[in-house]
Amino acid sequence: MLKLGDVASANSVAMVFLNTNAAAAGGVIAAMLVARMLFGKADLSMILNGALAGLVAITAEPSTPTPLVATLIGAVGGALVVFSIITLDKLKIDDPVGAISVHGAVGMWGLLAVPLTNDGATFIGQLVGLLTIFIWVFGASFVVWMIIKIVMGIRVSEEEEYEGVDIGECGMEAYPEFTGSRGSGM
Repeated sequence: MLKLGDVASANSVAMVFLNTNAAAAGGVIAAMLVARMLFGKADLSMILNGALAGLVAITAEPSTPTPLVATLIGAVGGALVVFSIITLDKLKIDDPVGAISVHGAVGMWGLLAVPLTNDGATFIGQLVGLLTIFIWVFGASFVVWMIIKIVMGIRVSEEEEYEGVDIGECGMEAYPEFTGSRGSGM
């Protein structure tokens, strides 16, 4: 026999599913429009990062927004990720797949968006949480990267970078059809 709490829980889960998908869709559309305005074409990598950005943006609080607000939160994340990727490229910060932009910049937006729909959250509380997360992740990552650098190094030689690490590490090209010198006939 179903209890009232079971129905409320099921409805809450359904709202999370709906809002998560709505935010991802909003992220896709916004990233595609921004990329089209900036580059003159729809950029698939930006569109995919827009989908991820929408998901990241809504993850901090997926149960309280309406579907429209969830879509808008995801759309802001989708637009933000495009500008963040461009900015990091201009600053020459190496982020080939946009992970810093998707999880860092848009993650911050998602945390700060929570008080817009959740009466129990405050901007100050979210800022404290954001700073706590940043300090912990930065500190832990710094220690881990320093250990890796000391033990085995982080960078490959210029020659390995030019030829491709797949040759140095595996003795073969991972994607020979994409190179001009081997396998593609170019």
